[in-house]
Amino acid sequence: MAYAVDFKKVSSIGLESSPVAAALAGLRANEARYFSNKYGHAFTTVPAAESRETVDLVARILKDERKIELSAKPLETARFQVANIRFAYVFYEDGLGLNVMWTVDDPSRRAVGLKLSEGMEIPAALSKFKFARQKSALAGIVRGSFFVVKGDYPV
Repeated sequence: MAYAVDFKKVSSIGLESSPVAAALAGLRANEARYFSNKYGHAFTTVPAAESRETVDLVARILKDERKIELSAKPLETARFQVANIRFAYVFYEDGLGLNVMWTVDDPSRRAVGLKLSEGMEIPAALSKFKFARQKSALAGIVRGSFFVVKGDYPV
């Protein structure tokens, strides 16, 4: 069942099994606020079990681009397009929020963003990345990193 994320009243609906559910909910709400403010887009998630195609696409990009295989269980996904940019999000049980963004008209502008919820450890598969810290009113201290996607994926 789809969930329209409310960034004014943060809820951990769909994320309850995470040991950092409150922080992950804040991270998800932070993303919702960004898309609402920048694009007027309602950020809506669906359970990962109902969106295997998105989970598989993100896993394939991680594996093909950087040989990354995550062990955490995916809880929720979001997939949409705003302006000329397509996004795929996966929120994982360990507290990781991951997005893939690609522009429709410029193949050189494609990237994977990695965000760690406050209180989670850096997963071993992501230990090679350097994470910058950013303070968020909704998510606390978020650690983030990214890498550029070089391949072409049917999205």
